Amino acid sequence: MNRRVVLKRRLRRDGVIKLAVGLPSCVMAMEACCGAHHLGRILRNHGHQVRLMSPEYVRPYVKAQKNDDRDAEAIAEAATRPTMRFVELKSEEQLDMQSLHRARDRLVGERTALINQLRAILLERGIVVQQGRRKLQHYLELMLAEERVTISSRTRMLVHDMCTEWHELDRRILAFDEEFSTRARLDPAARLLTTIPGIGPMNATAMVAAIGNAETFGRGRDLAAWLGLVPKQMTTRGKPKLLGISKRGNVYLRKMLIHGARAALPALSKSETPMGGWLRGLLARAHVNTVVVALAAKLARIIHAVLRSGEKFAMTTA
Repeated sequence: MNRRVVLKRRLRRDGVIKLAVGLPSCVMAMEACCGAHHLGRILRNHGHQVRLMSPEYVRPYVKAQKNDDRDAEAIAEAATRPTMRFVELKSEEQLDMQSLHRARDRLVGERTALINQLRAILLERGIVVQQGRRKLQHYLELMLAEERVTISSRTRMLVHDMCTEWHELDRRILAFDEEFSTRARLDPAARLLTTIPGIGPMNATAMVAAIGNAETFGRGRDLAAWLGLVPKQMTTRGKPKLLGISKRGNVYLRKMLIHGARAALPALSKSETPMGGWLRGLLARAHVNTVVVALAAKLARIIHAVLRSGEKFAMTTA
């Protein structure tokens, strides 16, 4: 095929849609950045085939210096590669769910920062509280109620105000958790994922919002690799060398999946199932954190299988 430039024009954001409306059906390629899914759905509704690509896959095709023209040329070149990996367009419901998870994650970060600051204020006055969020909360309630600790009145007012903010953050985070539980019961795909050990409403809704029905991934390992849960490879001259996990992809999903694996590990490792035997073998020769990550990668493969098959997960017996 003789590929050549037939139209070269600089456009503003609203001009892209106006130009696309008058064009015959064709391939529209762009990087998967903020707003790309919204624009992609509009272009798809006008009969175009939309191809979204990760910016890291487009970067190698940029020739010489980076500018807008070179970026557009690189995107067009990358979209024609037969081995290129494309990002599936997300629906409005998926984007809504991702926004809810990001908002909750921000609130959790704010609560952690607030708790750390409270501990620092107490430590400056020689007060050391046991580790744990609930232990600190219980101590502050007693301190403010009984006035048994000698601190200045202004500091006491500050601690009281920060505790009020803490309670408000707890209330808002709990509201998100209840909404995720409701969504997990109503969404068929998320309901299927909750049958997997270590996958609760939060993990299920987050995974469905990010990957949909997992058709983008050809096999379960591809999903685990996309989440950064597989070893990084440094292979040369045919000699493979595996390092730590790559930590690529969505940091939030990887974190949530590892938390779920850590919570499910004790029960799964004691079960008389093939997975239980596999975990006991790993625990005998590897650190528990390594086993948790390995289990998270296994859960990613199971998630892919469940979403592709549309069947509930059933643990097989040994």
